[in-house]
Amino acid sequence: MNNISIIIVNYNGENFLEKCFNSIKNQSFQEFEIIFIDNNSIDNSIYFVNRFSEKLSQNIKVLKNKSNLGFSAAVNQGINHSSSEYILLLNNDIELDPNFILNIINCFKSYNNQNSNKNIFSVSSKMIQFNNRDLIDDAGDYYNIMGWTIKKGEGKDEKMYNNSYEIFSSCAGAALYKKSILDKIGLFDENFFAYMEDVDIGYRSLINGFKNVYCPNAIVYHIGSGSSGNKYNEFKIPLAARNNIWVIYKNMPWPQIILNIGFLAIGFLIKYIFFVRKGYGDLYLKGLKEGIKNRNKIKKIEFKRNNLKNYFKIQGRLIINTFKLIYK
Repeated sequence: MNNISIIIVNYNGENFLEKCFNSIKNQSFQEFEIIFIDNNSIDNSIYFVNRFSEKLSQNIKVLKNKSNLGFSAAVNQGINHSSSEYILLLNNDIELDPNFILNIINCFKSYNNQNSNKNIFSVSSKMIQFNNRDLIDDAGDYYNIMGWTIKKGEGKDEKMYNNSYEIFSSCAGAALYKKSILDKIGLFDENFFAYMEDVDIGYRSLINGFKNVYCPNAIVYHIGSGSSGNKYNEFKIPLAARNNIWVIYKNMPWPQIILNIGFLAIGFLIKYIFFVRKGYGDLYLKGLKEGIKNRNKIKKIEFKRNNLKNYFKIQGRLIINTFKLIYK
């Protein structure tokens, strides 16, 4: 049995796959399997992967969907086909440092050795901008009281982020997850389709008393928005806005929502003004309305008294993370 299952979700990503797979082939650590899920691509992605598997010491498991099921559902397919101890999620538009897998697994084990409860859920990588390798793309994700997800270090010198630390959630573009904990807290929420699903699962892990950490030695180079296009587009904006509503509704008990409602309203208003200036105000508002209207599609996390201290810790984090807008 392989110790790690690498899961790659693909949608028309043929142009990115050669760099991604070559960097996997050149890893110093090779005790893994690859599960490739294609969401009904119309390019030659499947042909490329089948051809590339001949260069590897093991076959690549290829799952071909008849329609685009979204990132969350495809990831869950991969997890359900895995019997490994660890799940490593990789976007198709990344290139791995040769010691990436070795370092991210060692980081996981090191943190767990420091914690007698063995409560590390995920490890996030050091994501560096593909076209400017002196700058950070993402050094761990934070979520704050205004309902904003913050990519720590984005656009800053990558040398500033050489220490490990706890984070709110791991960016699923390149992160390691403990499969046994996924079995306890549930898999990725397929209602989200794409975007914010990693924040949701990170939030759930915190509610249940687990931790997420950032590993500075696990380095990847990330192009970004490889499947959906540029950073702001008609596909991404309403989905991310809708899913942000669902993250709040799903994970916050009603007293916590009431406590934070004023800050959340301010946060959504500022975001709306931002997108109005970008020419996407209507799309953002459409996403918010859909999130509120269809919130009952989402199963709210059951409040358990034995998790009460974790909710207090999360509330403290939401407040502290607001100040990290300045010191990120």
